[in-house]
Amino acid sequence: MKFITSLVGLAMFVLFFGFALKNQQEVDLRVFLNYEIRGPLVLMLLAFFVAGAVLAVLAVTPTLIRQRREATRQKNTIAALQANARQGLAQPQPDAVRTH
Repeated sequence: MKFITSLVGLAMFVLFFGFALKNQQEVDLRVFLNYEIRGPLVLMLLAFFVAGAVLAVLAVTPTLIRQRREATRQKNTIAALQANARQGLAQPQPDAVRTH
């Protein structure tokens, strides 16, 4: 399996390297306030790809942290319930539900 992963990685590297060699022409990126950035097309594409990946990671981070915190809380609850069951203590009662 490791060999196949390495082979796929090598093939992707060769494809991306060939793409970079074919896209070396200079491009102008015009942004606000008449600011202009000049650079090779492949570097511009790489920069925007990296920026998109960073923004995606930042967007997912709060959800990931919340899920990990909840998983830790549930593991602690399970451990406490198992400890109570081993000692023969009464099971904790669920929260009361109010009806009007």
